[in-house]
Amino acid sequence: MGFTSAWSISCHEDSVIADLAPRTAAAIEADRTCPGARRRWAAWQRAPLPAHRTWWTGPPAEDEAIRSFQDLTRPGRHVDDLCAFEVVDDLWQRQPDQELMFLSVHRKAYPVSALFHALGPERAALLPGWCGNFLLTAAEARRALPAVERALGLGPRERARAQGQLWLDPEPRESVLDGPLRAWRAAARAGLGLCGLAFHVD
Repeated sequence: MGFTSAWSISCHEDSVIADLAPRTAAAIEADRTCPGARRRWAAWQRAPLPAHRTWWTGPPAEDEAIRSFQDLTRPGRHVDDLCAFEVVDDLWQRQPDQELMFLSVHRKAYPVSALFHALGPERAALLPGWCGNFLLTAAEARRALPAVERALGLGPRERARAQGQLWLDPEPRESVLDGPLRAWRAAARAGLGLCGLAFHVD
């Protein structure tokens, strides 16, 4: 069955972050603490997956690890349920400046899954929130920036290796390797908070 998924990162005044917090923070926490989530995260941290082009050709235990990673990094049920079109459309309307947003949309692929596999578990663990979902005030986003720089600030060799592990179609605006860090830096410069949401579009 086909699907379309999106990963949105947008910069907002703290007043908007406060408006979003009651439902959004609770949904992110519910996905983080749902049965199996931490177990899947710990399993991936212990045993990173092989190159994606070799998936499904190994032993059954490796296939199970791949399924576990996919379950971990696809949109969580609670955040996904929250992100009806009118909710995310209203969120995007609150930030009309495209330079203060990152949006990655794909058919039959999950941007966060691809990015996390390309980065590997050590770098992915430096990113705040839970599997691409976060809600941060301006102060929290600024404090998190050094860790995000370490996670996403790839040198030429690291970037070439990461690019080889992405299975996403070419993105018309910018890659998942570039957009999140650009948005984070923009938020820090502007003194804004950040909202990251991964969800199904249909």
